[in-house]
Amino acid sequence: MDQTNILIIGGGVVGCAIAHAVSARWQDVFLVEQYPKLGMATSTRNSGVNHSGIYYPKNSLKARFCVEGNRLTYEFCAKHNVPFRHCGKLVVAAEAHEEAELHALKKRGEDNGVEDLRLIGTDEIRTREPHIKGIAALDVPSTGIVSAEELVHAYARVATNQGANMVTHARVISLKPAGNAIRVGLKIGDEGDLQEEQIEARCVINAAGLYADEVAAMLGNPSWKIYPVRGEYCEVRGPRASLINNLVYPLPHADGLSLGVHFTKTLWGTFLLGPTATYVDSKENYEKGRLPIRDFAHSAKTLLPEIEEQDLQLGYSGLRPKLVPPGGHGIADFVIARDASVPQAIHLVGIESPGLTAAPAIANHVAQMVQEVLA
Repeated sequence: MDQTNILIIGGGVVGCAIAHAVSARWQDVFLVEQYPKLGMATSTRNSGVNHSGIYYPKNSLKARFCVEGNRLTYEFCAKHNVPFRHCGKLVVAAEAHEEAELHALKKRGEDNGVEDLRLIGTDEIRTREPHIKGIAALDVPSTGIVSAEELVHAYARVATNQGANMVTHARVISLKPAGNAIRVGLKIGDEGDLQEEQIEARCVINAAGLYADEVAAMLGNPSWKIYPVRGEYCEVRGPRASLINNLVYPLPHADGLSLGVHFTKTLWGTFLLGPTATYVDSKENYEKGRLPIRDFAHSAKTLLPEIEEQDLQLGYSGLRPKLVPPGGHGIADFVIARDASVPQAIHLVGIESPGLTAAPAIANHVAQMVQEVLA
C-alpha cells in the first residue's frame, strides 16, 4: 500500500493553496480532486473579488484570514503572473436610512484592521461611478479583482514544482483510522476506466468544499451539515459594459446570507451582476429553476437606473457551502479544526466567501496544524 505524509482532499483554491504551503516544508504531499480539473466548483464560480475584510465579526477566522489573505493574494498574484486589478470598491447607500449601516460597516472594518476606509458623498460617487445612484458610499481601497481560475492553477503549479502530486478524477470513498495514520480509499479515473486504490496518510486535510461534511462523516464525525446556496450571475457585454468602472456593492443582506447582488467589472472588460442567494436541493444543482433576467434588471435599477433587461444575458452560477440552514440568520465562521476522535485529520468546513481571498492565510494556518500532527 502506498504511504504519504499529507493527503489533501479537494482541489479548489483552498486545497491548492494548502498544497502550495505544505509542499514547501514536506515531501510526499498528495492532493486528490474528484472532478476532471482543479477548481471547477465554488473556487471559480464566483465574482473573483479579493475582499478587504469589512463584513465579518471581529476576531472571527473570516475577518482574520481575509485581511491577511488580501495582502498575501496580491503578493502571490504579482509574483506568479496571475492577472489582477487592485481597483478598490464602493459600498453604496441608496437611501438616507442606510447611512447608519455604512458607518457601522466602516467601524467593523477598522476593528478588523482594514486600512484607509472612508465615507464619501454623492459627488465623489459620481466621479468614480458616473452611472451609480447613491447618497453616500464606503470607499474600500484594498479590494480588487483576481482571475480565480488562474489563481487556482498557479497555486497548483507552484505546489507541483515543489514536489506535490495533484491527482484529478480521484474520489474519496472511504476513510479509516489505521494506527497513527488514516487509510484512504480512492476511486481514480473516469467512468470507463475506474480503479480502486488505497493510500495511508500520516495527515489528511479535508478541504472538500461542498462535500466537506460528507468527508468528515466518513470518519464518523457528524458535527457539520452543509447547505448549498446557489449564486447566479448575469453579464453585460459590449458598449453597455461602460456603465460600471470597477466594483460597486449594495449594503449586505441583513440576514447574513450574502453580500448582495453587486456589480463587478471583469478583467476582460464586461461586467457581472450577481450573485443572488438561493438555497437549493442538491450540491450539483447549478441550473434547475434559474431566475429570469428581468429579476436581475429589477434589482439592479436601485443603484444603476439606466440598466435595462435587454442589456443583460444569463451568466454562470455557483454554489456556496453554507453552514447556516434555510431560515437561519447571521454569518457562520469558517471551521478549521482537527478531528476530535481522529487527530490525524484536519477539517475545513463552511469555507465560503471570503475563501478565495483567505486561501493563502488559511493555508499558512493549516501548515502549522500539520506540523503538530506530524511532530
